[in-house]
Amino acid sequence: MITLYGTVNTRAFRVLWMLEELGVSYTHVKTDFASGETRTPAFLRINPNGHVPALVDGELCLFESLAINLYLAERYGAGTLWPASAEDRARTLQWSFWVMTECEAHTFVVLFESGGEQLAKWRAWTESAEFRATHPGYIEPDAKAATAALQLPFRVLDDALAGRSYLLGEEFGVADLNVASVLLTVRLARMELAAFPNLDAWLTRCTARPALAAAGRN
Repeated sequence: MITLYGTVNTRAFRVLWMLEELGVSYTHVKTDFASGETRTPAFLRINPNGHVPALVDGELCLFESLAINLYLAERYGAGTLWPASAEDRARTLQWSFWVMTECEAHTFVVLFESGGEQLAKWRAWTESAEFRATHPGYIEPDAKAATAALQLPFRVLDDALAGRSYLLGEEFGVADLNVASVLLTVRLARMELAAFPNLDAWLTRCTARPALAAAGRN
């Protein structure tokens, strides 16, 4: 039995999307980082980092959202979301690592500055004594600088999508889900993508999938 820990308004949403795409049975334990639930002894045995998401599948415990998605796609999505060739599997890893290193931090900064109830909750957490104690040297985000920093990776992605519907060709796969699940923040922050039409159209295709809507209802 698969059990996922986390809430829909955290990185656990990426895994919820994957689980809905796969159509596998799972239990969703709504674990809230802001309430202290991720720092209990029971949860720390699942993820010693004290973060969500965390996934348990039988004897296996996993953390890190995109790593979880890669595992789920390989384990349960052969022939659909998981690519058949070694070359496409390598490209899937490439794009998953790429979006985390080149985009995620910047997109969160832009989203952070765009406002909203959940972001206010996150800001309150970053201002707490516990956060300050565990994140020395924390600097308030700069949305203008983050937007500027995203221009090059967005160009890279836009160029890669020229002449194709998805990252590996004409079929949606785990590479698309992982990258799009990070770039969902672009839509939430209402970032302008007119300069990147291939990226914009691809993100629209990805976010129109019924499984994403189903994940959002968790």
